Amino acid sequence: MREKGNLKKILSFLGPGFLVTVGFIDPGNWATNIEGGSRFGYALLWVVTLSTFMLMVIQHAAAKLGIATGKSLAVNIREHLPKPLTYFIGITVVAACVATDVAELLGGAIGFQLLFHFPLWLGALITVFLEVFLIIGQRYHKLERTIIGFLGIIALCYVAELVIVHPDWGQALPSFFIPRLNTSSIYIAMGMLGAVVMPHNIFLHSNVIHSRQWGIDDNEKKSLLRYERFDTISSLLLGLLINGAMIIVAARVFHGNGMAITSITDASKTLVPLAGPVAGLLFAVALIFSGIGSSITSSMAEVNVITGFLGKPEDPRTLLYRVATFITAIPSFVIILMGLDTYKILIFSQVILSIQLPFTLIPLLYLCRKKPVMGTFRSSSLEFLAMLLITVVVTLLNVYLLYSTFAGGA
Repeated sequence: MREKGNLKKILSFLGPGFLVTVGFIDPGNWATNIEGGSRFGYALLWVVTLSTFMLMVIQHAAAKLGIATGKSLAVNIREHLPKPLTYFIGITVVAACVATDVAELLGGAIGFQLLFHFPLWLGALITVFLEVFLIIGQRYHKLERTIIGFLGIIALCYVAELVIVHPDWGQALPSFFIPRLNTSSIYIAMGMLGAVVMPHNIFLHSNVIHSRQWGIDDNEKKSLLRYERFDTISSLLLGLLINGAMIIVAARVFHGNGMAITSITDASKTLVPLAGPVAGLLFAVALIFSGIGSSITSSMAEVNVITGFLGKPEDPRTLLYRVATFITAIPSFVIILMGLDTYKILIFSQVILSIQLPFTLIPLLYLCRKKPVMGTFRSSSLEFLAMLLITVVVTLLNVYLLYSTFAGGA
């Protein structure tokens, strides 16, 4: 009976981390995973493992900040940093949310195009409609279960694809742990590493963690913190498996046939003749759920950022909440409507995220180390050093990627 009670309690705390994980497998990650697998086979699977552990450290810090203060990262920045700096960070985060929406809506739109042959603008419109309906029309816990269901569908689609393509597990499994890198693969490896830590996910995790009861004093919070760790670790491990499956499928189907793929659409078109129509169908279904799911969590982060930086309550009944739910999707929809090159759009969105990321990570580091903010939850020296190292590495990677994008340094 006691074991059943403990299991029930553990399950009751699962959820917030899975919302973050959807962003870890968004269409932007699909593009880098497919390119990495098609060009270098199984060799870059270790990058997914490393990036997942980096995410665990950062997302745990964001969640702990929310638990310790009872407030989101957006509210903490507004309350503890100078106003000019707060305004600057707020504007850059909203810009990053718009860039994120571009990738999410584009992913959903491409999925609908592949599955139903809809034009991109119609697929994007359907994605926006579903996103707004699900956020405004449902209570948080029901929405959380919906997102977990989406994750389950994506995972099942890729399990089925693995069965279809018959990968070489003798090569694939060791590649999750054995680093292999050369001058030709370093750029895509850095892109995979630099893109996984996303600003909106950090803000989101610090906010949705309040959906659970963490106790009324520090001792009770500390005793329950292990459930947050389990939620974060287990959900991100699921993300690792899905991202790994994407690379493995691309490695087996595309690299195995000597084809380098650089776009999601080309991946689907090439997958069908090589692996069969069922593989193409599963690919499109998974992409649709990835696009819709990640656009939902992106919008949830946007609402928190806008209301938090403005000092307004995050109340679904208010006009501000409803407007904030879809306001950042408008520029994204217009960009898609213009019919620009989808691959270039995805690259541009990653550039915006790269520029903003340090302005999210550095305040998080500062706040987590500040005792008046965190109290007894203040980051230990080891935690701080780990976060600092990750911040420096991710920032340098993004600086290099920006240089490569604009100056051809790759």
